[in-house]
Amino acid sequence: MRALTWQGLQDVDVKDVPDPVIQQPTDAVIRITSTAICGSDLHLYNVLGAYLQPGDILGHEFMGVVEQVGGAVQNLQVGDRVVVPFNISCGHCWMCSRGLFAQCETTQNRDQGKGASLFGYTSLYGAVPGGQAEMVRVPHADFGPVKVDPSLPDERVLYLSDILPTAWQGLEYADVPKGGSLAILGLGPVGLMAVRAAKHRGIEKVIGVDLVPERLEEARRHGADVVDISSVKKPGDVLREMTDGRGPDSVLEAVGMEAHGSPVLGAAVAAAKRLPKPLARKAIETAGVDRLAALQLAIDAVRRGGTVSISGVYGGMADPLPMMDLFDKGIQLRMGQCHVRRWTDELYDIVRGEEDVLDLESLATHRVPLEDAPEMYQTFSEKSDGCIKVVLKP
Repeated sequence: MRALTWQGLQDVDVKDVPDPVIQQPTDAVIRITSTAICGSDLHLYNVLGAYLQPGDILGHEFMGVVEQVGGAVQNLQVGDRVVVPFNISCGHCWMCSRGLFAQCETTQNRDQGKGASLFGYTSLYGAVPGGQAEMVRVPHADFGPVKVDPSLPDERVLYLSDILPTAWQGLEYADVPKGGSLAILGLGPVGLMAVRAAKHRGIEKVIGVDLVPERLEEARRHGADVVDISSVKKPGDVLREMTDGRGPDSVLEAVGMEAHGSPVLGAAVAAAKRLPKPLARKAIETAGVDRLAALQLAIDAVRRGGTVSISGVYGGMADPLPMMDLFDKGIQLRMGQCHVRRWTDELYDIVRGEEDVLDLESLATHRVPLEDAPEMYQTFSEKSDGCIKVVLKP
């Protein structure tokens, strides 16, 4: 089959690779009909190469049709149409029984000190081949895949694999009070999904913050006030001015480790990722510092006693935080990998109706064959050509 493989720093290529096969009785093999490039994939493209090997198959947002099932899979049959959550969870361990599917103890990567295995996401998370491919093996298919109506367009349900549940969990964690205000930092796919979901949930005062014109316009189109961070000197002051001088009740940080606005740390990250792999891993695991501009803005802008919800991915181990401000302002912090399966049933009920109430089918700006994936990784990374979301068709 054909699959998008990591070959090196900012170097991905579509190659012929062996077809996946059933390895465990709880496996299934899925033929991919749609797969997307996620902002988290750019961390692999730009930063986390120390944890990848040439030939690793990328991709964790995908859906398709069941081709084969293992003998222990009773909930699926050949021909079922499914969306697959990006984290691999068993559904019955201590963590899963509490809805903490991203910490599944069956697939947890204890040797790396990390949580549940993820599709297409480095040796830190199990080195499981991903879904930017024609087919993929799905472990624990007796629990993870979500069956969807064959009549629904792929792009109505594809985002149940990651960005819609991630935005939804971010809103849950943000705990916006009734009548309260929410600032969303970063209007990439998760941030824009959070804007749509927030308005759907009845949050009236939503402020989107970014610096890419197309993303700002999308947020505005879906009912958010917007702040172009490139045009203001003190965005925290601007957000306070927009919220009665106090700051937003809640801030959802949807940017993560590759934030703009940290040139010195950006140079340090660039240097670390080019070290030989053993040295790069050591640098990341013992002295790694993320670009923290977005997180620091969230802490600065949120009102006293407010909540900061972090959906953006961070990988540093030595990140300096303004602990005095966090403590003095009484800020609540919630964060973490999305527990996708915790939210999928609720979200599927929302998106399956006759109307596309979250406007999901309009999110993708680029729909291309899988063979064009290398070009689209570069386009998405550079935020060029108005690129907001890429859907690949194997």
